[in-house]
Amino acid sequence: MNARAAAVDAPAAPGFSMEPVGETMLLLRFGERIDADVNARVHAAADMLRRVEMPGLLDVIPAYATLALHYDAAFWAGRDGEPPWRHLAGTLSAVFATPPRGDAHEGRVVEIPVHYGDAHGADLDAVAAHAGLGVDEVIARHAGTEYRVAMLGFAPGFPYLLGLDPALHMPRRAQPRTRVPRGSVAIGGAQTGIYPSELPGGWQLIGRTPLILFDAAREPPCLLLPGDRVRFRAIQASEFDALADGAT
Repeated sequence: MNARAAAVDAPAAPGFSMEPVGETMLLLRFGERIDADVNARVHAAADMLRRVEMPGLLDVIPAYATLALHYDAAFWAGRDGEPPWRHLAGTLSAVFATPPRGDAHEGRVVEIPVHYGDAHGADLDAVAAHAGLGVDEVIARHAGTEYRVAMLGFAPGFPYLLGLDPALHMPRRAQPRTRVPRGSVAIGGAQTGIYPSELPGGWQLIGRTPLILFDAAREPPCLLLPGDRVRFRAIQASEFDALADGAT
């Protein structure tokens, strides 16, 4: 039986479907597209599961429209011949008998200083031209919005941020770069994000932060976590250099 077929037979739960992914992962599916309201429900559910501290649940991994649950198969195994995920799904249906509110998870507010343009934002002029706005207006709009970390992905610590002003939406580059500097702040479609390390990438680069988004020796290693709120603050080159010196 494939995952989608299994999901049809999963115990009923309000507001999402459940389907097994391998032998130790259960996927809760809240929708099929990038949507701020759907993502808020995902984070509310994740927050609820963390608060109840369900035994046998090893990790809770939110994405845009899904919530992956890594569980201990031995803990959830029964003697009735049913697979462990079904026992977990039945318990989850009881836990979520009252759906979590979409605004339950507020997250932290994290300020990210950004030097926009110049060598750090090679595509800023192109974004401004695409939007029909001046460069200063693009910066003001990008830094004047509060974002939510919808999920981490692509690379350790890479935050996908929801909340970008529609005027700044812009397709990815036709020719991706082979090397994008660590800390680059970029736009890709309807999203903005930050490269946590030097990586290849096709998003439009508009600035760079001196903050270190991922450090394996730090606890937690990721500066931003799913559900956090982010505010960008425009800084000058001198402040960027001073902060960069303190971060390394």
